[in-house]
Amino acid sequence: EFMQASWDIEEVQAKGIQHLASFVKDKSAFPFLLKCTEVITLAMKTHIDSLDLQVEGCTLLLEILSQALEQGVMMALDESVASCLLHIVRKHLENEEFLSMLCTLLMMVSASEVAAENLRKVGIIPDLLSVLRRFLHNDKICFSCCAVLWSLAGSENNADQAVLASAVPVASAVLQKHLENGVVAESACSALWALSLQGCLTDSDYEPTAALLLDALRMNPERAVLVKNGCLALASLVRLSETAALAILLDSKGSGMELIKDEYHLHFDEPGVAEALCLLMNEMVQYDEVLLDMRSQKMEKLLSKIKLQFPFS
Repeated sequence: EFMQASWDIEEVQAKGIQHLASFVKDKSAFPFLLKCTEVITLAMKTHIDSLDLQVEGCTLLLEILSQALEQGVMMALDESVASCLLHIVRKHLENEEFLSMLCTLLMMVSASEVAAENLRKVGIIPDLLSVLRRFLHNDKICFSCCAVLWSLAGSENNADQAVLASAVPVASAVLQKHLENGVVAESACSALWALSLQGCLTDSDYEPTAALLLDALRMNPERAVLVKNGCLALASLVRLSETAALAILLDSKGSGMELIKDEYHLHFDEPGVAEALCLLMNEMVQYDEVLLDMRSQKMEKLLSKIKLQFPFS
């Protein structure tokens, strides 16, 4: 109430945020702090030129959201809060350090389907892509923004197909740049999977994207989630085009089929990986030429192994 009575006085908002922050370590205060997110974001938007207030507000929101996620509470932030966050992103596009913090906040917010939908509605995707293009070297920003893209592209009511399509080259550029950084590569693979499911790739994208996803699998074989999401992304490409299937068979860095076998043996106790591999192979056998090649590489042996390993799945 104290903050709401004096929106225009920066010092009041700053003191209010600092005072709220003093309750963060008190577990009994958490349900009340949850109700303050709108007040905090509105204070940030109202005094958008004060970087100190932005940093303190963002830090407090990150603390509240972290506790919410730890306790399994989904914070479905409404459209007005999403709009405030977008406004703040646009105002601070040059500030890499603050943007890194802000993108982490957006990633945590987008874990809620409702909040992700509200971020999409206010039109945040082009701004995320601008941030990614500008700070392609920053692994934290790339990780967070690709995770947000994954959530937003997975939204069921995607009317903005053209906007999503413009995310494909950016997500590919992130993956190319951070192939050896497993955390970022995993996030970029997930974004590409969501974009391919939405039908955002064109004919000219299938071959290079398949090659890039295979590179990500080769460089990060130990990361089960990356392997799973990479294979699911490949499966959705193969479903759309034989070109993608042939790109897997004829990859210049070695047979994609051999890579699939290696990945299965590395993660033979991971049902999610086995399921993704089966889904990929199921898509590949729809093409006669590919089927012949898979037979010659004795892929039925691998399928039999998987069937024995997971008889009840």
